[in-house]
Amino acid sequence: MKVTHVEIFDIECPDRPPWNPVFIRIHTDEGITGVGEAGLAYDWGHSAAAAMIKEITEAVLIGFDPFNTELLWSKMLRESFWGLGGGPVLYSAMSAIDTALWDIKGKALGVPVYQLLGGKVNGKLRTYASQLQFDWDVEIKKLFRPEEYAEAALKAVAEGYDAVKVDPIVYNLDGTSSFDRTKLFTKPQMRLFGDRLRAIRDAVGEDVDIIFESHSLMGAASAIQMGSIVEEVGCMMYEEPVNYLNSKVHKKVSDNVNVPIAGGERLYHRWDVRPYFEDQSIDVLQPDVGLCGGFTEAKKVCDYADVYDIRIQAHVCGGPVATAASLHLETAIPNFLIHEHHTYATKAWNRELCLQDPQPVNGFFEVSEVPGLGIELNDEIVKRSPNVTVKSLK
Repeated sequence: MKVTHVEIFDIECPDRPPWNPVFIRIHTDEGITGVGEAGLAYDWGHSAAAAMIKEITEAVLIGFDPFNTELLWSKMLRESFWGLGGGPVLYSAMSAIDTALWDIKGKALGVPVYQLLGGKVNGKLRTYASQLQFDWDVEIKKLFRPEEYAEAALKAVAEGYDAVKVDPIVYNLDGTSSFDRTKLFTKPQMRLFGDRLRAIRDAVGEDVDIIFESHSLMGAASAIQMGSIVEEVGCMMYEEPVNYLNSKVHKKVSDNVNVPIAGGERLYHRWDVRPYFEDQSIDVLQPDVGLCGGFTEAKKVCDYADVYDIRIQAHVCGGPVATAASLHLETAIPNFLIHEHHTYATKAWNRELCLQDPQPVNGFFEVSEVPGLGIELNDEIVKRSPNVTVKSLK
């Protein structure tokens, strides 16, 4: 079997302009196709990822045997030059390609991808409602007042979730956003952010887990400040309190906050995670299949994490392909903790991108049993967006 051509879709979403999933569909000479997704659907970088996929396809993918995923991963890492330094654009492109090749392998062998990863360890995947600061409803809405946070949490609980995640620090009381919380918090700020979390706790009770999301906005000192509220509310975990540019800062926070620390969506492979494993400053790793190198690398990273008793919650903030891929990974690993279902994944403008629509039932997901990933692009929708087809250069 050989790769003959590759379609690349840089999605434009009229109903949500900042939303740009990047999909690929790899074709083979046996008529089997596979889909993948780059993990840069939000903020900057999606078009760069699409362009990087095109370059890699032209350089090494056309004519390649899709079963040789380990070999191709090594070629992309080393022959790209930048792979040995790397970053989200290159690794997201590698991830999309690798994911699509595993989809092809599963289809060719007549088994779902999770079977190729070791088989089913987890039958039902506990799932949480993610990013309540945007509300949990049919429309995206910025929430400011504590009572709004409580109402959003109750909507999620009513759908069967027993865990929710929220970033209570990104919005000021006047509705403006702040992406720099590295300064020490003032008393009014601490009160506002704490009141948002306490409102959720009061609304949902003690048996619903709350995950404190921070998006790496804080510095070490402000993260430690906020840690007192995280402990007070009894949060399940404290996600991305600080950035990954200096692992020693992460260690300082973990040493001073008595709540499990989560992170990893901006760590791209086993080399990136190593310092956090060795100093035990991450308790829950959140690798993104669309950023950390696809299944070929994600499975290695998860197994590596298990050596250090680190649990796994795949980061999922993308199109339906990203959801499907994460479910196969999490089904097959012994150190799975919980699955993330982003509020974006519940919206019509995201759900229409694929023919299948993976959604949890009463707060639990089950992986597809269809060969491969069990998901296909909705051509009627995705072909409205910029797309290119890369064929043999010969």
